[in-house]
Amino acid sequence: MKIIETLKNVWKITELKDRIILTLGLLLVYRFGAQVVLPGINIDALGGLQAGTSEGLLGLLNAFTGGAFANASVFALGIMPYISASIVVQLMGIAIPYLQKLQKEGASGQKKITQITRWLTIGICLVQAPGYLATIPSLSGSPSIGAMLLPGFNENIFYFSSVIILVTGCVFAMWLGEKITDKGIGNGISLLIMVGIIATLPQSFVQNMYSRLEGSNGGFMMILIELVIWFLIILASVFLVMAVRKIAVQYARRTASGGYEKNVFGSRQFLPLKLNASGVMPIIFAQAIMFVPSLIGGSSFLKDTASGQWMQTNFSDIFGFWYNLVFALLIIIFTYFYTAITVPTNKMADDLKRSGGFIPGIRPGSETSEYLDKIMSQITLPGSIFLALVAVFPAFIVKLMGVQQGWALFFGGTSLLIMVGVAIDTMQQINSYLLNKHYDGLMKTGKNRKAVSQ
Repeated sequence: MKIIETLKNVWKITELKDRIILTLGLLLVYRFGAQVVLPGINIDALGGLQAGTSEGLLGLLNAFTGGAFANASVFALGIMPYISASIVVQLMGIAIPYLQKLQKEGASGQKKITQITRWLTIGICLVQAPGYLATIPSLSGSPSIGAMLLPGFNENIFYFSSVIILVTGCVFAMWLGEKITDKGIGNGISLLIMVGIIATLPQSFVQNMYSRLEGSNGGFMMILIELVIWFLIILASVFLVMAVRKIAVQYARRTASGGYEKNVFGSRQFLPLKLNASGVMPIIFAQAIMFVPSLIGGSSFLKDTASGQWMQTNFSDIFGFWYNLVFALLIIIFTYFYTAITVPTNKMADDLKRSGGFIPGIRPGSETSEYLDKIMSQITLPGSIFLALVAVFPAFIVKLMGVQQGWALFFGGTSLLIMVGVAIDTMQQINSYLLNKHYDGLMKTGKNRKAVSQ
């Protein structure tokens, strides 16, 4: 089969093989660390914590950390503080002139921005680590953290050492992600999140399968229907990630001789604008904000009022109507917002003009920029609606088909889109190595370039 031959070719490229082995090794280290419990905690007391973080928003957070959150692991904070720091720095880059200046300085400026993000990650960890330790007793049903410790272990020492370990664990996970990006294959941070999500997939599927078979709740036929629907939603997610609007482009300079290597300016005759240029970032933004209503409802000012209880009830249920309605609206809003930040139509128009290219019927310069901005606005609307539908699809699966909540999270939302997006990005990087060495690529668009090189 062609796919088997392609996989064999992957191992023929020494650099690619070494990168893949290094990536798998570092991912294995991350998964091992997710099973190492904080020193001093009695493992027998973790059953209540795992039960208390199996559903709702905490279940989603636990999925992102690959179960480390429920294990009270040294990687319990996961890589999410780094993601939060990256989002904050990116947003502040709009308002702070110093960050804007760094963004324009190229590699040296990006290096400074990365350093700022790392320090901000540590700051966020120093806030989240004590908060996590303080919530462990309530989540596990224990009267205090002391009841969960091994005999003779001092509670104050545990707090101090655990904060240091949790911060160090997050920094180490960040380092693993950066090493994978530099020396391995794929985006390291995204791969760590994806591996954490995939780690909970088998257990979620088995639990849902048992509930179908043992409880006479649809049996094998319902399991088969669920798998078909899951496959279809994966296809829809792939379409969402890969779909582009092609803008026809012509170049004023062309070589007369033609040919693949010589006809440089004529080799690409369209400008691809992605249907979902913002990726999963709008979902991550919206997900972060969706934690706020339940926190406000549970605050000391509102927790005893009718409105506070309503907010706690409706916004703690990630499969409820009001949660998903607000969630979908926020995704649409953030998709427009993030696309406006990340798609520089002015720069695209300037680059096109400098390279001697133009869009037929559109003048180069500002008119081209306005045209591209108009097209982006038009395709962002269906893209944002599609993204919102994929994000809230798990709620439909739970309400209409009675799928268990843990398994339903893989039918859409952040989990599925991250897995699809990271898998496609990694495949594209492997594909580029194969094509550069004149092998058939993994992707459908890959062509055998042996004939070209001859």
